[in-house]
Amino acid sequence: MKIVFVLFPDLTQLDFTGPLQVLSRLKGAHCVLAAKSMAPVATDSVMTINPTATFDDCPQADIICVPGGFGVADAVADAPTVGFIRDQALGAKYCTSVCTGAFLLGVAGILHGKRATTHWAYHDFLGIVGAMPVRERVVRDGAIMTGGGVTAGIDFAFDLTAAIAGEDFAKALQLGLEYDPAPPFNAGAPHSAPPDIARRVGSYYDDRSQAFAAKLTQAMKAAGA
Repeated sequence: MKIVFVLFPDLTQLDFTGPLQVLSRLKGAHCVLAAKSMAPVATDSVMTINPTATFDDCPQADIICVPGGFGVADAVADAPTVGFIRDQALGAKYCTSVCTGAFLLGVAGILHGKRATTHWAYHDFLGIVGAMPVRERVVRDGAIMTGGGVTAGIDFAFDLTAAIAGEDFAKALQLGLEYDPAPPFNAGAPHSAPPDIARRVGSYYDDRSQAFAAKLTQAMKAAGA
């Protein structure tokens, strides 16, 4: 089973490493880290990622997984990246994303008319790519599965594992990885965070998200959507 993760500069490393840790445990899994070149790819943290294949020599994916991150704003306008996702999606059994990676699926034409989710600060922009926004942590619409922001990628990966290998295997894997979340604060979503913190974090994303929406709209026009 070939699981292809799409890499691009300034991706959020946990969007990638969370699902990778889970999905790499599937029986027969062969994970491929695909990028435009074999040069290390910078993430939003100190970590860089070494690709294992380029877009040109990457094998056909059974599962394609697209992480998110602030780098998506540039990646949606990058023809090789979008074209690679579009081409791989044609033969993949599952097309998936985490966080704002959903917009790369969208610009590639994969989310049109499909239910999908993404990071809460960008959720309202899913309509730009023709998706039907659903405010859930993980959303599946047939062969398409999208996860919400960052940490939701771990939940998404367990849901996908259950769809592929059954709930018992997914539960056993959850236990083996000791995935037993007990966050110290009930502040992980806008509706549960204290109002002043929700406002402060929301304002941080306001300017960035509006600039992103403008780039996304341009990318969709360039794609002929």
